[in-house]
Formats: sequence, C-alpha cells, structure tokens
Amino acid sequence: MTKPVNTAATNSLRRPGVALWVVIASATLTVMAGAILGPVINQIQSGLRVPQSQAGLIITTHGLFIVLTSPFAGSIIDRVGPRRPYIAGLFVYAVAGAAGLVVESFPLLLASRAVLGIGVAFVYTGVTVLIYNLFEGDRKDRAMGLRGSANSLGAAIWPLVGGALGSLSWHAPFGVYAIALPLGLLALVTVPETALGGRGGDVEDGGLAGLLAVFAATPLLLLVYGLYFVANLLLYAYTVYYPGLLATFGVESSLTISLYLAALGLAGGGSAYFYDRVKRRFDYRQLTLAALALWTAGFTVAAVADSRLVAAVPVVLFGLGQGLAFPTVLLWVEELAPADRKGQYSSYIAMFGYVGQFLSPVVLSPVAGAFEVHAVFATAAAFTGISAVAVGAARLYPVDERA
Repeated sequence: MTKPVNTAATNSLRRPGVALWVVIASATLTVMAGAILGPVINQIQSGLRVPQSQAGLIITTHGLFIVLTSPFAGSIIDRVGPRRPYIAGLFVYAVAGAAGLVVESFPLLLASRAVLGIGVAFVYTGVTVLIYNLFEGDRKDRAMGLRGSANSLGAAIWPLVGGALGSLSWHAPFGVYAIALPLGLLALVTVPETALGGRGGDVEDGGLAGLLAVFAATPLLLLVYGLYFVANLLLYAYTVYYPGLLATFGVESSLTISLYLAALGLAGGGSAYFYDRVKRRFDYRQLTLAALALWTAGFTVAAVADSRLVAAVPVVLFGLGQGLAFPTVLLWVEELAPADRKGQYSSYIAMFGYVGQFLSPVVLSPVAGAFEVHAVFATAAAFTGISAVAVGAARLYPVDERA
C-alpha cells in the first residue's frame, strides 16, 4: 500500500521564508565558482604542468560560459518558471565543480569548468527570478539585500577556505563545489513553484528587434546594466591591482593581502544587509549616487595611499558602495523590464557583470603599464567622479517613480 504524502508538511516547508535561506545560500555559490581557486592557481599550474597563461583559464573559463549561457537560461526560466532550471543548475554545478577532485588532465578540467559555467548561469538567473516572484515590497528589498550581503561575504570567505584546503592538495578545494548537491535536494523540498510573469510557454522575446525596441522605449534599462558592468570592472581593479599598490609600501604577504580584500567583502556584506532599511528612505537614483560617491572617495584615497593604515580605507569604502549597487541593479531591472520576460532581462545582469570582470585588466593595464599602479586608482576615481556628476545632473528615472 502506497504511503500517503504529507501535504501539510510539504506545504509548511515550501514557504517563502523557508525557501529564502536556501536561495541565499545558493547565491554564494556563484561567487565561490572562481573565488575559491584563486589561492591555489599556482599549485594547479604545477600539478598539471601547464604555463601560467593556460592556468589562468581555469579561473576565467566558467565566466565565459556564464556570459554565453545566461540568455538561454533566462529564456527557459521565462517559459517554465525559475524553480526547475535553478535546481537543475545546482546539480550541474555540483557535478562539474567537484570533478576537479579527480581530474588529472588540463583539457578535461577546462571542460568541467565550462560545464560549471552553464550551471552557474542557471543558478544565478534562477535565484534572481525566484526572489522577484516570491517577495513583494519591503520583503523583496530585504531578500535582495540579503543576497547581496551573502555574495559579498562569500567573496571574503571562500578564498580563505580555498587557501586552507589548498594546503592539503590542489584537488581539495574542488570538493567544496559538492555543497551544491545537498542544496539542490533542500531546494526540491523547500522552494515552491512560482507563477510565471506573463504568458508562460507562449513567451516570445522578439529576438534582437524586440530587445532593441525595449531598450529604445526604456533607455534607462541599458544604463542600469552599465552600472553593473562598471561595478564589476572596478571590483576587479582592486582584485588585480591592489596587491601591487600594497607592495609599494612593503605589504607582500599573501595572507595580509587577503585580509585587505576580505575587508572589502565584509564592508559590502554590511551595507547590503541593511539595504531594505536604506531603500525606505532613498530611491534607486540616490542609491546609485551614494555608491558612485563611495567609489570615488575610495579610489581617490587609494591613489595617494602611502601606508598600511590608509590602504585599509579604500577597500572599505568600495565595499560599502558595492553593497548598495548590487541589490539596486537587480531590483531596478525588474521594475524596468517587461513583466513576462524577467528571466531574459535578469540574465543580462550576469552577462554585463562577467564581461566587466573580464575586461577590467584589458581596460586598466595600459594605465598601469604607462604610469604606475597608483595611476590606475586615480583614473578610476576620475571616471566614477564624472559618472556621479552625470547621474546627479540627469533625470535618470521616470516621473511615475518606477525607478
């Protein structure tokens, strides 16, 4: 005789409040995908006997496939809802990420990183749309702030975890990816189905013409994507060039450098945690101005920093700005994008973010090469300062206060 399903127990688990913590935990995995391997990349290079340039692909390959896969993930989510693609993404993430525990071939490791990027694309956009659909008003602001906080804290903690496990072997950090498997099983029983934003299976995005029509009707949407692109480009300015700046006044220990970068994540986690309270008093335009002002101040201090103590100030200021910018972009896109294409347009957030990370050294290395590392931060300060003036001068939000 078949045992009856305890529907009441299942429904009690599938409440938005219960699902939120599973979704937030999943969100940190998108940060962990690359961050946890940074401290062991040299060990992987030695273990697989590949040049430094090829070893770097282990960090960047998944990002390329996130960019390529995200629109596809968004389209599927618009047609079937976010729950199933999100859970499938977690399982793909677990298998592809943990493959590094046993893989001994560089081509196979790169292939697993490519598949990992596909999983991340589905998790990233699935988490975004789940928060859109499960919450409203202040609760949505709170949920998105918690997501931003978790991402920032993950950026601070995961590299430390990777470094600690790397003391065992270069394979060991890959075992952490397997945490996506129990999260996927938890999601199966805790994350509810959500209503589709519009026509469900009949969603038609109109291709490139439809996309251009949306941008023409709502040009602010493209500027919001631009904000996220800039936020990620500037974040990697710290990741790539801050160790060089610290070295100019004698800070060369990898542990000490990691503590400076961890301070950035902790500051971002703090401001994002209180995002819903800040959002009650300020609109998206004002929050964008605040983020740009914090970034400008941070880069300005970095450009003239000449001591260990002063060097701690820029990372904190930049982190505080990141904590405001991340949830602002995610929530702003939802308000501006077509209601039946939340998956499609939220997937572009991931695209712009990872392209910004990829292009950061390409854009800033000519400055570092022609001048010196302080000039990188002076250039960034000038850019964010001009951007802040432009945002302050322009009417960047509709009169009906959608933004």
